[in-house]
Amino acid sequence: MKLTLILLSFLVLATAIPSALAASYPLKVCLVTDNELGSMGKVIVKNYDGQEVKFCCKPCVKKFEANPAKYLSKLK
Repeated sequence: MKLTLILLSFLVLATAIPSALAASYPLKVCLVTDNELGSMGKVIVKNYDGQEVKFCCKPCVKKFEANPAKYLSKLK
């Protein structure tokens, strides 16, 4: 039982730490469409190589994942 709790605690920390270390997202718009965040419903937040990225909807996540360099260049 103790081992299970230790493993569970480790997994929770392992998933929380990368998110806490991610660079914050500086924009108030979707990285893909430039729509205001929240205008299409709940904002979707992803961590990509240490950078927090926010999207207005699920289709934007797919577009981003097809060519992340194109969209990440907007943050520089």
